Amino acid sequence: LGPNGAGKSTLMKLLVDALRPTSGKILVDGRPLMGNERSLKFRLGYLPQDFGLFDELTAAQFLDYMAALKGLRNAKEAVQRALREVRLEEKARARIRTLSGGQRQRVGIALGDPEFLIFDEPTVGLDPEERIHFRTLFSRAGQERLVLLSTHIIEDVQSVCDQLVVLAGGQIRFAGEPAALLRAAQGHVCSFWERQA
Repeated sequence: LGPNGAGKSTLMKLLVDALRPTSGKILVDGRPLMGNERSLKFRLGYLPQDFGLFDELTAAQFLDYMAALKGLRNAKEAVQRALREVRLEEKARARIRTLSGGQRQRVGIALGDPEFLIFDEPTVGLDPEERIHFRTLFSRAGQERLVLLSTHIIEDVQSVCDQLVVLAGGQIRFAGEPAALLRAAQGHVCSFWERQA
């Protein structure tokens, strides 16, 4: 959690090896990320802010393509199951450019069953109904695996996360449970960030 420019997306990119650290190292299960990137990526699901869906493909075609990249067996069955799980069965033949922002995000997270999910500001630009739907997805996914979610919208995390880290200026300003953050901030997260900066 943190204001725009706090370093949240940079952290997400470092964790998925989309950026390389200029100093220090990242450990995954006690092993350095560098040198083990390939094995990590098979265990990881990552939804960046702008994940560049191929606009002229249909939702089903895009998922079929992703299934091929992941080497999934029974790709057709996996695509149908994925569309059903994110409530987009009726949009299977719709071109991605015609989908709403929330529908595009759901296509982006639809495929695979990784043990670790990283979502980078997935609710930005979504209407309130879609945002509520995504909170339900985070909550459900978090019951079965580790989910790392970055956002600057506290409502996206306070009801579904059990641990928060607040970043400001690339530094950790708070780490703990959501209730402790709310107590510390006295209901005003922006002023909390400013006081801590």
